[in-house]
Amino acid sequence: MPETSLDLHQLEPILSQYARLGRTALLPILHEVQTLFGYIPPNAIQKVSHRLGISVEEVEKTVDFYPLFYRQPAGKTVIHVCNNPVCANAGAEAVMKRLSQTLEARRAAGEQPGTLTIEYSPCLGLCEHAPAMIVQGAPVARADSVSYEDLVSGKLRHPRSIVRNEVAILTANCGKNRVNWLALYRASQGYRGLEQALQMSPAQVIETIKASGLLGRGGAAFPTGNKWETAAQAPGEPKYILCNADEAEPGSFKDRVLLEDEPHLILEGMLIAGYAVGASKGYIYIRGEYLFQYQVMLRAVEEARQAGFLGGHGMGTGNSFDVEVRRGAGTYVAGEETAQIESIEGKRGQPRARPPYPPTYGLWGKPTLVNNVETLANIPHIVRHGGEWYHQFGTEKSRGTKIYTIMGNVNFTGVIEVPLGITLREVIEIYGRGMKRGANLKLVQTGGSSGSIVPASLQDTPMDFESWRTAGASLGSGALLICDEHTCVVDLARVLLQFFRFECCAKCTPCRTGTQRLYTLVSDIAEGRGTLESLEVIQSLGQEMELLSNCGLGQTA
Repeated sequence: MPETSLDLHQLEPILSQYARLGRTALLPILHEVQTLFGYIPPNAIQKVSHRLGISVEEVEKTVDFYPLFYRQPAGKTVIHVCNNPVCANAGAEAVMKRLSQTLEARRAAGEQPGTLTIEYSPCLGLCEHAPAMIVQGAPVARADSVSYEDLVSGKLRHPRSIVRNEVAILTANCGKNRVNWLALYRASQGYRGLEQALQMSPAQVIETIKASGLLGRGGAAFPTGNKWETAAQAPGEPKYILCNADEAEPGSFKDRVLLEDEPHLILEGMLIAGYAVGASKGYIYIRGEYLFQYQVMLRAVEEARQAGFLGGHGMGTGNSFDVEVRRGAGTYVAGEETAQIESIEGKRGQPRARPPYPPTYGLWGKPTLVNNVETLANIPHIVRHGGEWYHQFGTEKSRGTKIYTIMGNVNFTGVIEVPLGITLREVIEIYGRGMKRGANLKLVQTGGSSGSIVPASLQDTPMDFESWRTAGASLGSGALLICDEHTCVVDLARVLLQFFRFECCAKCTPCRTGTQRLYTLVSDIAEGRGTLESLEVIQSLGQEMELLSNCGLGQTA
């Protein structure tokens, strides 16, 4: 759409709705502008700049930072083809080639240019449906078996995950092809944990969480109760709760399942956290590719608000707590907590230097408790049943259950919930239903790109945070890419480094130059040009990046 033909008066309702919020409204406004025009035109940037009091240059830099925003007109239909390690192994390149060739043939036959935009996306969180893609924000499963006509029709059915659980706590209502809306949630003791929490003092709630031994489920495994206590004791008002739902680790889709099936479980966890630390506002930051899950959470928040749990003085206690749902725009690094805080504030999602840490200095310099989706989903159950109840699951130092996403060369791919301490061998044989075609296990890539590559020799090591840390591995977010004897570990490393160099935010030099250099070196090895000196350079460069990079992306790359 030429800029001269744009009706910029259509922007006024958007600006009027959000401008009072100031700079923090920048990403929501940009999403609305792009929905309206199909891209973010220069004249719209100038209007947004003027109303929010931000320089045009800063707005342009923010738009350019997030991959899901376009400054030039995109096609009427936008297709993102996933090329993470799982989808790459499942034929993503062939899908892209087929789509591109069909598009060129149709254009040669007279189809108008600009009707379709096709591009790669590092990960879409649809790994159990590989090769996957999203079309106009709608997920598409098994894209290699879907026709071009079906893709652009917009009529494909939303794929849902298969969930298997040994202990049905967090996933008891997941995998049933329905959302557990408020009426259903209340019927299964929903918000009972909140009611019990409100009969306790905030300090007692925190002690219950500490007694449970719950460790954060976002990857770092930091003691949840200790983090809550730090936020509660930190000086400064107001305080905030931030639910980190920017699940962008390749191979991880556990949070997506909780978001789309159990939204009120997450909200209840946030409400309890808000009461415990004295927060008055919560944010749920959902990755930009999760459009359906974003819409589910918007409705769930409104249900909770109408029922009196959010807004005003919820539950008649005099404690006011409300939640706002924010949508990211496609950058992996915004999953890092300080980068996510920057994004909510209306800036580029680049990590801050730490310390200070969010519990003492977070959103707008105020104490901010940041917890992962799965972590918050544990909270209502722990408060309802007590900290000691939680000890019956897991191991002495890694309490509770863990949600894993299993994919790759196994006969079952999807979500499982099992006690911490299970082994890889059990996961593969019981829940994965064995290796495909009877092949042998070679390695498991755990925790997404920032996790570990675990050899088959560790398949009988208990999968808990302590045992794997001792073995030099990381559980990370819980993604398990299971690879057989035909997997080339060099090619796998190359795909992971391609992801890192694409997702690098470019803020610090060690990561910006290091990820590119590592990718080049590993590509040389993959293509037969490597030398023994290449391995020495990789080792040295990796140590420097781990020591000097500003955030976890460069440190794990």
